[in-house]
Amino acid sequence: MAKSKFERTKPHVNIGTIGHVDHGKTSLTAAITKFFGEFKAYDQIDAAPEERARGITISTAHVEYETENRHYAHVDCPGHADYVKNMITGAAQMDGAILVVSAADGPMPQTREHILLARQVGVPAIVVFLNKVDQVDDTELLDLVELEVRELLSKYDFPGDDVPIVKGSALAALEDKDKSIGEDAVRLLMSEVDKYIPTPEFFTNYRPQFYFRTTDVTGIVTLPEGTEMVMPGDNVAMDVSLIVPIAMEEKLRFAIREGGRTVGAGIVSKIIE
Repeated sequence: MAKSKFERTKPHVNIGTIGHVDHGKTSLTAAITKFFGEFKAYDQIDAAPEERARGITISTAHVEYETENRHYAHVDCPGHADYVKNMITGAAQMDGAILVVSAADGPMPQTREHILLARQVGVPAIVVFLNKVDQVDDTELLDLVELEVRELLSKYDFPGDDVPIVKGSALAALEDKDKSIGEDAVRLLMSEVDKYIPTPEFFTNYRPQFYFRTTDVTGIVTLPEGTEMVMPGDNVAMDVSLIVPIAMEEKLRFAIREGGRTVGAGIVSKIIE
């Protein structure tokens, strides 16, 4: 179901893959784009020569895809310990994360580290993909790994008992083998992500920073009646109450910023006393 162009009519969510090095984050990212976006092979996501040569992700890579309900921007975070600062900048942009854990290895040092970092930078929800299940014959062992992951999530204040865990194989999905753990598992994963990761709220009473020339000030947004949400690419007239008065004139341009990112830009059309 690859689409050449994304129609931005769906809620937009930033998610990403986190987890230990070599547990299959980039393979899973490639598998998701295969079924939900414009397919990007593993080596297109790990684009830098050093990444390809070493088979690990160093800087965060970005891809886009969409499900029936949402449009996603996806960050593939590095799992290697040396590149943890790159992981932090990736995680800080996420509305939710897919934690990838190899069923053959179980939770490893970076699994723990990434869960802790996700908690510290405020990632609100995590869905787990238990990867490489084709390498484990013993179902009891799979259950044990699942239990370990749930305990680890609970330890860092995520609701470990409620977090959806999907078992599958990203490689099987990429190579069109064993549909039940390949394509079906990836589709089930994205349906769980759709349900479990909350849509970020940019509604009335949203309070971002407004930048005017050299001044930045918090403003409270009131959307016009009938408009419940503004999507990326939309133009909308809205009322903004700044929490402190500043000097301005009509036609003055401003940027809307949140969490260090520009999320919108606008022009003052009318000054309401």
